[in-house]
Amino acid sequence: MAVIKSNNYHDEQNKQNIQKMRSVLETLPAFCKTFFRGIEEYTSTRTRLAYAYDIRLFFEYLHENNTVCQKHEIKDYPIDILDNVKRVEIEEYLQYMSLYQKDGRAISNEERGKARKLASLRSFYNYFFQNEMISTNPASLVPLPKLHEKEIIRLEPNEVAILLDQVEDGTKLTKKELEYHKKTKLRDVALLTLLLGTGIRVSECVGLDISDIDFDVNGIKIRRKGGYEAIIYFGVEVESALSDYLEERRHIIPAEGHEKALFLSLQNRRMAVRSVENLVKKYSSRVTTLKKITPHKLRSTYGTTLYQESGDIYLVADVLGHKDVNTTRKHYAAQADERRRKAAQIVRLREK
Repeated sequence: MAVIKSNNYHDEQNKQNIQKMRSVLETLPAFCKTFFRGIEEYTSTRTRLAYAYDIRLFFEYLHENNTVCQKHEIKDYPIDILDNVKRVEIEEYLQYMSLYQKDGRAISNEERGKARKLASLRSFYNYFFQNEMISTNPASLVPLPKLHEKEIIRLEPNEVAILLDQVEDGTKLTKKELEYHKKTKLRDVALLTLLLGTGIRVSECVGLDISDIDFDVNGIKIRRKGGYEAIIYFGVEVESALSDYLEERRHIIPAEGHEKALFLSLQNRRMAVRSVENLVKKYSSRVTTLKKITPHKLRSTYGTTLYQESGDIYLVADVLGHKDVNTTRKHYAAQADERRRKAAQIVRLREK
């Protein structure tokens, strides 16, 4: 009898994305399948699924607002219908994306959301235009929305210390929360210490298996965006928190299919991204009400601290898993500017 190898977290996520993708494709014109096959080699399942949702939104908008598109069901659109779409219609679509109704909910997109939707359309149109399957490319004529730089929101060193102290002793938690805290304290301390001490993404964190930790070198093996594996090293504080939690974790009987998972929920299943987001929100809201702290903000906190201590933007880019150092430089430019301002005060030309 053949033994079926159980997939890791990332393989399971890919399977779910593929299944969702197939469902979305059933609602789209047949020619869309050609596009998604064409980009499969250099995109992740998550990226393709996001493209599919964006393209479906675009077709739904056209079905409501374009007189030619109204004559057909979306599934029946021929490919040359793309040549009937004008630049102004794409611009109006992006404007509509600022605020629209779907399934009884009001959904809004700011400039970054609209930029992503236009990027999806550009990829879609470029594929068919470059393969000479359509004769026009209106999406390429629409300029990307101007993105204003967002201030990096992060915890200050004293706030990090207060946060971890509160996770350990349960300060400011409600009576009900304290009941849960008794059961999850070691897990929560380990999880937040790991995020703050390595800067890994929340998806990389929940995807960790017990076997991904190596205390001989104090490293964890993670799966980065794009699917490649990397080893990230941690310090003594993370080592201590993980060791304490693993001692408890060994006595927990996981739910079937979740035996390998490092971080388990109260249902003894692998923690989900949303669960970690709620966990961070619960504890951080007791530390600061002025900042909306998410797992990504903990990543920014680590990146900022590492850059301030090392001054090495390439090191920060490597540890955070940024493929392009310019991405890192853009995020931490304010810190670089602050260092330059300090430099101006260090040098004295004449003693007073």
